[in-house]
Amino acid sequence: MKEILIIILSTFGALFILSSSIGLLRKPDVYMRISITGKASTLGISLILASSALFFYDYSVTTRVVAIIFFVFLTTSIGGHMLARAAYFTKTPIWTGTKTDELAGQYDPVTHELYSEKHNSSIKPEKSEKDL
Repeated sequence: MKEILIIILSTFGALFILSSSIGLLRKPDVYMRISITGKASTLGISLILASSALFFYDYSVTTRVVAIIFFVFLTTSIGGHMLARAAYFTKTPIWTGTKTDELAGQYDPVTHELYSEKHNSSIKPEKSEKDL
């Protein structure tokens, strides 16, 4: 029974990592690529690590696996957020199919502040083709 659970966890982990790599190639812009790698690859790595903890079935290995999974979840979400933030501030193009840009006009490039609500400043959002 233990071997079957190890096989299932490692197979699903490999499939999530495969879907993450395919999504990295197929998604149209950097924001979707960050999202897909942040979610699918983290789950895939966690499933493979959980299968290794079951395989070795040792207290020291299990505690290390739990710590690694915790830090992977923590650092991947923070890293993905920082990458998306840097991409947005450097005006990386957004996919043309994106319907709304909720941060438009809320970043002040002079003070480098990002406002959480609509901010009335001299900085105006860039006009899109729909606005013209």
